[in-house]
Amino acid sequence: MNPPDRPRATQGDYQVLDPSLLGRPVHLLPKFARRFADVLGTAMAGPGGRRYWGAYRLANLSFERAPEEASLRWLAVDGPLGTAAVAFERSLLLGLLEGRYGRKNAPQTGTPGTPRDTSAERVTATEERLAATLAAQLAEQLHACVADALADAGAAGLDAVSSVDPLTLGAPAAASAPGKAGWVIRVDLRCAHGQVQGQADSHCWIGLDQELMAHVLQGLMDERSSTRTARSSEPLATGLFVKLDGRLASKEITLAALFELKVGDVIPVSVGRADVLLDESRLFTAAVAEHKGKLCLTSFEDAE
Repeated sequence: MNPPDRPRATQGDYQVLDPSLLGRPVHLLPKFARRFADVLGTAMAGPGGRRYWGAYRLANLSFERAPEEASLRWLAVDGPLGTAAVAFERSLLLGLLEGRYGRKNAPQTGTPGTPRDTSAERVTATEERLAATLAAQLAEQLHACVADALADAGAAGLDAVSSVDPLTLGAPAAASAPGKAGWVIRVDLRCAHGQVQGQADSHCWIGLDQELMAHVLQGLMDERSSTRTARSSEPLATGLFVKLDGRLASKEITLAALFELKVGDVIPVSVGRADVLLDESRLFTAAVAEHKGKLCLTSFEDAE
């Protein structure tokens, strides 16, 4: 009998593995994301950040695969650790401009939470300059966070990259979208007040090329390796503790004799070699000796 036909799995039913990332600490990427989120959130809430980000604040930051949106415009920023490509939702850029310049003729989106249709709005030079400025800021903060992570992890060969000078970063330039297998950092932004308060979160993405992604993973891998080295340097004998029980003597008696025992009765036993137990398992036998008024076990021999 032929087995029943099974429906073919769609692309969303399984995850395509990237061979270049096998054996690398991809599971530790959320740790770097939390670190970068702290840096980025502090920068946005500061006086310099509020000048550009207005009422928008960081809501979430996470690693994911590159989005497949043809409408996104990517700006690449070259740096000493690799290239970061940044893309913004147009609704985010327009919301920042309206919050900064107070455009009275801004189109209304209707009910709160309704996505804004930006297809009919013309791209202005001011919007392009804002996107370039924000892309340079995000790339600089990302490079600095990666460099600090490498320094903390003690990555070999990168002692000179202790910090990132903004002058070493290239000017933002138009770039193609990252490949489907590329990694990006999705930044979710939420407006706390103003005209767009109550709407859905806005997003921007930071794509990492292979060189920059390799440095991120190197910082995480070196940190994991240093932890394993510190643990493995301890001898097993000093790091493993077990509890041993010593049974000096035992005697079998009938239940009737047990019930007949009274205070002061003496049970005769012969003390020979004691049994050494680990969790009720008999491992060794040992001789009983006295040392400075204490009973001790010595001359261990395997029980078998």
